[in-house]
Amino acid sequence: MADVVIDPSDYFAALDAPETLATKADGPDGKLPLSDEILRSWTSGDLFGLTQSVGMGFDPRRVLGDQYLILSTQGGVRNPDGTPQALGYHTGHWEVGLLGQAAAEQIERDGGVPFAAFVSDPCDGRTQGTHGMFDSLPYRNDAAIVMRRLIRSLPRRKGVIGIATCDKGLPAMMMALAGTGHLANVLVPGGVTLPPTVGEDAGKVQTIGARYSRGEMSLEEASVAGCKACGTPGGGCQFLGTAATSQVIAEALGMTVPHAALAPSGQPIWTRLARDAAATAAAMHTSGLSLHDVLTDKAFENAMLMHAAVGGSTNLLLHIPAVAAAAGRRRPTAEDFRRINQSVPRFVDCLPNGPVGHPTVRLFLAGGVPEVAWHLREAGLWNADEKTVTGLTWNELLDQWQNSERREVCRERLRAADGVDPDEVILPPAIAKERGLTSTVCFPSGNLCPEGSVIKATSIDPTVIDDDGVYRKRGRARVFSKESDAIAAVKGQSEKPIEAGDVIVLIGRGPIGCGMEETYQITSALKYLSFGKHVALVTDARFSGVSTGACVGHVGPEALAGGPIGRVRDGDTVELIIDRNTLDGQVDLVATVDGIDPVEALRTRSIAEGLDRDENIPDDTRLWAALQQVGGGSWGGCTYDVDKIIETLNAGQAALAAKSSEKSQEEVNAK
Repeated sequence: MADVVIDPSDYFAALDAPETLATKADGPDGKLPLSDEILRSWTSGDLFGLTQSVGMGFDPRRVLGDQYLILSTQGGVRNPDGTPQALGYHTGHWEVGLLGQAAAEQIERDGGVPFAAFVSDPCDGRTQGTHGMFDSLPYRNDAAIVMRRLIRSLPRRKGVIGIATCDKGLPAMMMALAGTGHLANVLVPGGVTLPPTVGEDAGKVQTIGARYSRGEMSLEEASVAGCKACGTPGGGCQFLGTAATSQVIAEALGMTVPHAALAPSGQPIWTRLARDAAATAAAMHTSGLSLHDVLTDKAFENAMLMHAAVGGSTNLLLHIPAVAAAAGRRRPTAEDFRRINQSVPRFVDCLPNGPVGHPTVRLFLAGGVPEVAWHLREAGLWNADEKTVTGLTWNELLDQWQNSERREVCRERLRAADGVDPDEVILPPAIAKERGLTSTVCFPSGNLCPEGSVIKATSIDPTVIDDDGVYRKRGRARVFSKESDAIAAVKGQSEKPIEAGDVIVLIGRGPIGCGMEETYQITSALKYLSFGKHVALVTDARFSGVSTGACVGHVGPEALAGGPIGRVRDGDTVELIIDRNTLDGQVDLVATVDGIDPVEALRTRSIAEGLDRDENIPDDTRLWAALQQVGGGSWGGCTYDVDKIIETLNAGQAALAAKSSEKSQEEVNAK
């Protein structure tokens, strides 16, 4: 096809024959099935909505059916053969249009009227190390707001089928559905991409730059690995990061049909989930069940129990409270997570955790959420009387699950296709304990994090753990206020490269500094570099769900809020003690480069020179940082507490008015 070239001198030339330009058309055939009651009682908006529906080609005879909204994070433009006409940002939203189509077919089959709307999402992997990461976490709140506005803008909808897959789009969808919980809402997780037959997973492949820079892989090896990581074109990454963990948590909350999380994208078992979800939404509406009936406080406890059992992403400490807030439920606290992680051992062996690290599709085939929930129920650690969107309780579902054909077929397929015993992926808890699998999350305190911090204790390299199950490290602080400087040192591209034994202290990267960026560029490099397990990281930023190692994040207060982490100096000595048995931990400054007493140094030192809000932070993110801080900050889920925000604004306005009045009085007195 010849290139299209615009000649500026001939830009307004006629492109088509004038007679091809229509000025009127006949409009749809038939008539609306109106009644006297409809015309007298419906609003003009409801009536005009029918006109719009048939104007788009919908059969006027069917236009009065129950309306259901299919809301998804679809991205890109697919050709009929599935190839890209225009790329999406990531595989996670590339195929979800197929789920929307399947849901629409089911709605029509049931006599309903399907609507579809789209709020696409970014890729955290694509924005690692870039300024795009400054929009990542704030996007979640923005998207949830837009989604809720779209839901409310279809006034006669009975329910919503929400379809989403990945790190921020899926938590946003969960918040949106929870925030409109009076409806018959059902969530459809977008599934996972398959691992390559030969090649690296999508987590490890993000370290090719660091490994090449350190001479640990060749240019050819990096080029091939970078091409092969995504085995199929749709679904979330193959590890139990934030995307996959969010899918698991959505199912644990009861928001999905059973055995929905982590299905292989594009396959019949995956497409069926959308049909089942649409049928479930209709059944919910008929029976009077709403999502609000499902999202109870006990359901959120189940979400935390499931998170601990699978070894999920620490980012869910931000998302679970945010979903609870949207649902009008009590927000789980760090103490709730601590309590649950002390009682629930991890017994799932899935990437990025070990000891083997199976891809997520194997977790699905081994039984997924129902299998894990069944083990938790057997241990007396599951709220089995809670309902799901099916209307059935977990007790009823799990009683069916254990002897179901679906369970038998999936587990047998895992054995036949991959030669993997399902009980090596979802281990019976007693065996998991014998294998050394430990609880998921620890919340260290100490003089560098008086408000707390978090570490995924289960994923610290076992070879650096002492025989008593405690990780102990004392090392030289290497302080950075920009991620780009830290990764350059990790890659060996700075004057003082990172060395084994160092403790990277990355400051000013919390919500105020840059929107609380993920630092997977650093944590992944440390995991896959030969010396990386001997380096620790302490930061007020957060981590990708696939991060592993001795990485302490969410340090509070953040440096720019006056936190002591902002008073650490290059060459100071930092000590980390993480007890994986009790889930107690300490992160302390224990010696200073200038010989000052550590406690005195943290009291009297000024904040690190030059530390300030990142110059590239967007105003949108600055506003998000201010609003979420009023609502409880990162330990409150980085969400908005509208009442507290309004209260704060009113107090501020009153204070400003009083100050202005005082100033005016001083001016009068001066005269």
